Amino acid sequence: MTAQLKHSATPQLTSADYLREILISPVYEAAQVTPLQPLAKLSQRLGNQVLLKREDHQPVNSFKLRGAYNMMAKLPQAEREQGVITASAGNHAQGVALSATKLKMRAVIVMPAITPDIKVEAVRHLGGEVILHGNNFDEAKSHAEQLASEQQLTFVPPFDHPQVITGQGTIGMELLQQNSQLDYIFVPVGGGGMAAGVSVLVKQLMPHIRVIGVEAEDSASMKAALKAGAPTPLSHVGVFADGVAVRLVGTETFRLCQQHLDQVITVSNDEICAAVKDIFDDCRAVSEPSGAIALAGLKQYASKQQLKNQKMAAVLSGANVNFHSLRFVSERCELGEKKEAVLAVTIPERKGAFLEFCQRIGERVVTEFNYRYSDAERANIFVGIRLQQGASELQALMQDLRDAGYPVADLSDDEVAKLHVRYMVGGKPSRAIREQLYSFEFPECPGALQRFLQTLGTHWNITMFHYRNHGADYGRVLCGFELNPEDILPFCSHLRQLGYNWRDETGNQACQFFLSPGASDA
Repeated sequence: MTAQLKHSATPQLTSADYLREILISPVYEAAQVTPLQPLAKLSQRLGNQVLLKREDHQPVNSFKLRGAYNMMAKLPQAEREQGVITASAGNHAQGVALSATKLKMRAVIVMPAITPDIKVEAVRHLGGEVILHGNNFDEAKSHAEQLASEQQLTFVPPFDHPQVITGQGTIGMELLQQNSQLDYIFVPVGGGGMAAGVSVLVKQLMPHIRVIGVEAEDSASMKAALKAGAPTPLSHVGVFADGVAVRLVGTETFRLCQQHLDQVITVSNDEICAAVKDIFDDCRAVSEPSGAIALAGLKQYASKQQLKNQKMAAVLSGANVNFHSLRFVSERCELGEKKEAVLAVTIPERKGAFLEFCQRIGERVVTEFNYRYSDAERANIFVGIRLQQGASELQALMQDLRDAGYPVADLSDDEVAKLHVRYMVGGKPSRAIREQLYSFEFPECPGALQRFLQTLGTHWNITMFHYRNHGADYGRVLCGFELNPEDILPFCSHLRQLGYNWRDETGNQACQFFLSPGASDA
C-alpha cells in the first residue's frame, strides 16, 4: 500500500472536525495572514464595497502554500524522514517545495517536460528536486505516483485531501476575522480545495454569508459534478486560466462543496481579463488569470443580481503570471467589460464608403479596422468599436447600421474571430476549393509542429495556417485543408492519431465571413 492510499483511507471528517482542524492549523509557521484590501475604484463603479483577499502576498505568491504545509507538517515522523512527492507545473509545486524546506524534508516535484523554464527554476530555487517527465499533467502525475510507490514517498495532492482542504480553509477564518460584516465571499474553483475549506468554515460560523464558487467557462468541472451528482471528468479543459484548469474535481472537495457552497458560477476568458485589469487599476498588482477569476465572478454576479450596498470579498489566489500572457489580457480586457465590440460589416467598394461608415457610427472610437479588397462591388471589414453603455449601445448601433443598409454581424463573443480571424482578414483563396477549417491546441514543446505535418501535411494539402503564441503552455492554431467528401473519414482518423485537441471550424461565422470564397453577407 502506497503512502497516498494510506492517507486517502483516513476516516471521513465531519464539518465540525474540519472547523476544529482549521482553527488549530499550523500553516502560519510558513504562510502569512494576507491583507483584505478595499478596491476603491471598482467599489464606486459597482455601488458595492468590494474587498480583495491578497493571497499573492504569500511567500510563493499563491494560496497553495497553506494546504501543502498543513498536510506535510502533520505527517508522521517516519513519512517526513522518507520525504514527499507531487506532480504540478504551477503554484502547488512551489508550495510543496517551500514547505519541505521549512520542515527540512526531501521534496520531489514531477513537472511536464513542456513546463516553462521560469516555473522549473522557481521550484528549484525553493529547494525542490525537479523531475521533468511527460508532455502533460496526467503523464507527470502517473510518473509521480509510480515513484511514490518505489521510493516510499508520500504523495501530496493539490486539493483532494482533508489536510490540504484544512490548510486552504484558513483563508475563510482570516476573512471573518478581518471583516465580520461580509455579505458575500467569492472563491476560485479548480479542484475545489479552497472552495471546500472556506465554505465548510464560513457556513458553520456565519451561515448567512453566501459563499460562491467561480469557474472558467471552459473548465467548469465543479459545475458539471454538481449537475451530475458526482465528480465527472470533462472531455476538454481550456488552458488560459491554467491554475483552475482541472478535468475532474476531488471526491472530498466535491462532497464539501455540494454541502456548503451556495452556488457555482462561470465566467469567460474576457471577463477574467477585465478582472486582471481591475486589480491592476486599483492595486497596481498583476494577477495571474486564475487569480482574478473570483473577482470576475463577483462583478458578473453583482451585475446580474443588481446588487447595491453589499459587502463583497473575492480571493486573489495567485500572481505567478507568465509575462507574455499579458498581451492576451490587454487585447481582451475591454471586451470583457463590454466596453468594446468587434463587428463584421459589409460596405460598398467605392470612394468615400469608409468615411460614410465612420459617420454612421458617430462619435464612437474605432479601436480596430481590418480590410482588404474583396471585389469590385463590396468589401468586408473587421472593426472594433469602443462602447460607453455596453450591450444596449451595441444593439442600438447594429440596428442603426442595418437600417442604413449595412450587413453586420457581432463577433464579440466569437473566440475564433478574436483569436485568429482578426489577424487574417482578406485571407481568401484565389480559386474555389473544397476547404475545411480546424482549430488546434499545440503543446509548446519541440517537435509539435513536425508531428503535425508528418501526421496530416503529407496526406492533404494545407490551404491556410495561422498560429499566435500568447505565452501559455499551449499554442492556438487555425488551419485549412483541401478535402473532398471522401477524405473526411480518413482525415478524422488521422486527427485522432495526432492526439491534439481540435475542433471543426468550417461553419464558424467569422471564418465564413472573411476566409471563405464568395462569402460576403453577414
